[in-house]
Amino acid sequence: MEFRHLGRSGLVISELVYGNWITHGGQVEEDAAVACVNAALEAGITTFDTADVYAQGKAEEVLGRALKDQRRDGIEIFTKVYWPMGKGKNDRGLSAKHIKESIDNSLRRLQTDRVELYQAHRWDVETPLEETMQAFADVVRAGKAHYIGVSEWTADQIRQGAALAKDLGIQFVSSQPQYSALWRVIEAEVVPASEELGIGQIVWSPLAGGVLSGKYKPGQAAPAGSRGADPQFGRFVEGWLKDDVLERVQQLGPIAEELGLTIAQLSLAWVLQNPNVSAAIIGATRPEQVVENVKAVGVKLPDEVYAKVNELLEPVAVTDPKETTAPNPRA
Repeated sequence: MEFRHLGRSGLVISELVYGNWITHGGQVEEDAAVACVNAALEAGITTFDTADVYAQGKAEEVLGRALKDQRRDGIEIFTKVYWPMGKGKNDRGLSAKHIKESIDNSLRRLQTDRVELYQAHRWDVETPLEETMQAFADVVRAGKAHYIGVSEWTADQIRQGAALAKDLGIQFVSSQPQYSALWRVIEAEVVPASEELGIGQIVWSPLAGGVLSGKYKPGQAAPAGSRGADPQFGRFVEGWLKDDVLERVQQLGPIAEELGLTIAQLSLAWVLQNPNVSAAIIGATRPEQVVENVKAVGVKLPDEVYAKVNELLEPVAVTDPKETTAPNPRA
């Protein structure tokens, strides 16, 4: 494993972060989830990302049980707040009430007294940003989180949040957007703003939901047991399961093979090539997937290979920065 600073902060995290968005408490049983966490630890991953809304708290609970015997100061735990966690009118969003209640609930589920990073899971159009950032500052000053970050905020929103965080004397260090060789919407605006402000990207879905592993073949049904074949979670990848996309992904095979890599390893290495990316989040349903993904760490793609991947995928990649959206949590 290799490690990077999270933005310009002093916090050092593993280049690959183990995330449990769909898998823990949802797609796989707890024994399999714990086995994947153990595989991540054995591979040198020290950083784990979750959120209160994942499986409505169950993902945090599973991660808490999986990590409870680990030396606490040897790992970094990230979680998030924003999406509805109940039917009550205040069980959602980024109000001071919801943030302060949610951090306590997350810490209880994670069986810890603090998280290294607490993130706004989206932008809240109905709560004043000043209220949100003051609540985050209160969480930090209470010792319940060391740093704050955001997920899927636009460049303008990041600038506004960073200015308030500076005034409040707290460290706003990260952005967590979707980013892969197929989804490049952060490159035009979010990355330049983040570089200026010292904010690092912790990117999710670096394999485009598994499409950039090459396991989905054009003209064929999604493999049994894959996310694409799952009736509940298949919607997260169905937009990529088009023959024109899958044909180009298959053409990555010879490029990867020349470097002794799989398509998935090539795709992860491509993401980590971006200097503003502090880490890429990986998930897994089997420990072997973790072991294979870790082989992308430390791979430096030659400039001509990086350019070749870009040229190949450009016709099907999404690059419009307007695709970074800020939905209303109460809608």
